[in-house]
Amino acid sequence: MKARLPQGYGGGGQQNLQQLARQAQKMQNDMEAATEELNAKEYTASAGGGMVSVTVSGELEIKKLDINPEVVDPEDIEMLSDLITAAVNEAIRTANTDKEETMSKISGGMNLGGLGGLGGLF
Repeated sequence: MKARLPQGYGGGGQQNLQQLARQAQKMQNDMEAATEELNAKEYTASAGGGMVSVTVSGELEIKKLDINPEVVDPEDIEMLSDLITAAVNEAIRTANTDKEETMSKISGGMNLGGLGGLGGLF
């Protein structure tokens, strides 16, 4: 007894595979272009009501750190450290969120975290 495939599932196997490969290649190209664009962006965040401001690159490197002189208290270095940490972490979160949203748009929401060769995007 022969099994019948639903309409659209037979006959064009090689063609469907080639189309899928083209779509995957386009998605990879789009992701690489988006990664370059995201890496060139800068993200700024502040803490303590703007007393400490940090700018990081899309590659998560600190580019700029501004500290308002009013917050520098030799008796309370711990507070300054906390403000810097908070600002850096927020800037990094913002950059990561932007990357995740951009890549999700390109991939159509597919989880591509396990795919190699995508430059550690996820």
